[in-house]
Amino acid sequence: MIRRHELTDLEWELLAPLIPRATTGRPRVEDRQVVNGMVYKIRTGVSWRDLPERYGPWKTVYTRFRRYALDGVFTRALQQVQARADAAGDIDWLVQIDSTIVRAHQHAAATGRKGGSTSRTNRTITPSADPEADCRVAGRNLTSRLSQNRA
Repeated sequence: MIRRHELTDLEWELLAPLIPRATTGRPRVEDRQVVNGMVYKIRTGVSWRDLPERYGPWKTVYTRFRRYALDGVFTRALQQVQARADAAGDIDWLVQIDSTIVRAHQHAAATGRKGGSTSRTNRTITPSADPEADCRVAGRNLTSRLSQNRA
């Protein structure tokens, strides 16, 4: 019986050949059971320790998830599944983004704490005839600082 947050038979058939197989060591928990535990965790957001027992020991699911992530198993599986779907013409790569659905966070704006503008402004330094004037930044005379540091 397929549950809500588990892979269907068709999804498992696509994914099964892309999952690494252990050739030595003690018998391990069935791959499909563990991958379903990973899917359940990702889709529901439960902590690893709260995984239902039907997926096997939570440490097994976590360890295998971490190993697959570090080894790039998920990335390769995604690339191969996308390549197959693209070759079959099942993927439409046209993407449109509208500003009404992609919003900037309030901290992305160049405003101060209370919504007003900050005291910083974009300054362009242009060379002038007076070299000391070129060293003045934000009201500070850097040439006098440099001469103090040299002494």
